Amino acid sequence: MIDISKIKYRFALVMSDGKNLDITDTVQSLNWEEGKGELATRITISLYNTLYSGKAISTWAKPGSLIGVLADWGTGFEEVARGTIVDWEPNLQNSKNLLEVTCYDDLYNLQKSQDNIYYSAGIDTRSAITQICSAWNVPLETYNGPKETHAKLVYKSKTISDIILDILEDAVSKGAKKCLMRNVKGAFSIIPKGSNKSVYHFGEDNSIVSNYKLSTGNLVTRVKVIGQEDDEGRTSVEAVLDGKTEYGIRQKIITKGKDDSLDEVKKSARELLKEEGDIKKTMKLESPDIPFIRKGDLIHVTLGNMKGYYFIEGIRHNVANAIMSMELELTDKE
Repeated sequence: MIDISKIKYRFALVMSDGKNLDITDTVQSLNWEEGKGELATRITISLYNTLYSGKAISTWAKPGSLIGVLADWGTGFEEVARGTIVDWEPNLQNSKNLLEVTCYDDLYNLQKSQDNIYYSAGIDTRSAITQICSAWNVPLETYNGPKETHAKLVYKSKTISDIILDILEDAVSKGAKKCLMRNVKGAFSIIPKGSNKSVYHFGEDNSIVSNYKLSTGNLVTRVKVIGQEDDEGRTSVEAVLDGKTEYGIRQKIITKGKDDSLDEVKKSARELLKEEGDIKKTMKLESPDIPFIRKGDLIHVTLGNMKGYYFIEGIRHNVANAIMSMELELTDKE
């Protein structure tokens, strides 16, 4: 068992000469999170801008500097997150000199970069993802992901992170396990969700808040594909794809381009129904902070309307308040 009261954090700044500076005593507040639908870990820190070697911390902690988050839960300090400074903002609040910084790990570059990528039919998941990672200098230390065979994959001006997530999701539609990309101490891996060896239980005795919400507010139940306008401005209906019309007709329109095949446009319509055509389930849980629990982990919950095994789709660790907030997805595990 983990004694939550004994969990300790330490924060380190990697100096330009490669030395680590312990900045734990200067940290006013720190949150680190792995967001739903994102690859990169984000660290948000507020520091007291005190002096080190005669210079303010803001002169040492600069855009591009690396900051590490370490935690001890009984086995000694281990790194749980890292990121380089992207946003840097020294300011004065209530007569206090502060430095506000936001850091991301190296996967942030994939979230902020777009590309056009084409794969012929027959490429497998591993080859597609490893080729992308190689092209973007993201070395995969471990690949325990799917190896499904895909149809033609075409991406135009999409972010690299969205392309990777889409390929993994396409593999799931072909029967593969749900997987994610994870950064552990600077090493990158593709692993199945729920790979954690210890599955932690959350119930009334170790949880603070639970929230379970169902909504059809933004549900799309029909997609109509229309062709190009004729000389008089009229359009023809090329296809109609229905989803969960038992909730009423809520229609979106996709226009077929001159050079688009109907099959390609119908695929886009099916993807739209897949993304927006189901009841939105929002499941959230707050509990005392456990530093080593991460996005993609499997947990067990018996609290309110939540009963069963869940994947963590997003997680935020609030160090100052010793609380973690999780977004969950119900699994079919019994």
